[in-house]
Amino acid sequence: MSAYALMWSGGKDSALALWRARLRGLRVDWLVNVSDRATGRVRFHATPVESIAHQAEAAGVPLVSVPTDWETFDASLREAYAALVEQGCRGVVFGDIHLADVRGWYEERTRAAGLEHVEPLWGEAPAALLAEFVAIGGRAVLTCVETEKLDASWLGRVIDERFVRDVAATNIDPCGENGEYHSFAFAGPFFTRPLVWRAGERRDDGRFAQLDLPTSAPVPA
Repeated sequence: MSAYALMWSGGKDSALALWRARLRGLRVDWLVNVSDRATGRVRFHATPVESIAHQAEAAGVPLVSVPTDWETFDASLREAYAALVEQGCRGVVFGDIHLADVRGWYEERTRAAGLEHVEPLWGEAPAALLAEFVAIGGRAVLTCVETEKLDASWLGRVIDERFVRDVAATNIDPCGENGEYHSFAFAGPFFTRPLVWRAGERRDDGRFAQLDLPTSAPVPA
């Protein structure tokens, strides 16, 4: 069976993409996570790389951690792809939904590396995808909100049935695809066991409100 990598932000969309990829029969052997070198966090999501490592452990998939700066992002990603090809990787799975410019940027680099570009969520209704994530038992917590689009009271909320109802009453994309919010997945069928997390320090720079989310290593089942 061919091996695939999956671009892993740690949020609900990448978790649902992992679930969908497995349903298709794809063998996901690597989770690729790009983080900010200076902060040790996933950019925008604000998730510490230690928590990303805990997710990978819970998913049972090795983590490929790619620390970068803005200036080195492109080169670092290309290097990571080249290393995956050497290890026998056939393609890369993404959790994009409808941002064509984002998809195009990654697809150009994925195909240039000789890898298949896989988009299991692409073009589907965000509300339906959010509902599916929750229906299969997925749970995530909001770690970042853009406060002009979603006020800071949403920070730290768990994505569950109530969240699905409440976000539908707003004017934002239900999946936060336009940057309205970012999340950290902590439970669902894509993990062998749930992660334990706690709400930590809050930060607000006037545009984004973010929540630290310390996690514990998954307890063996």
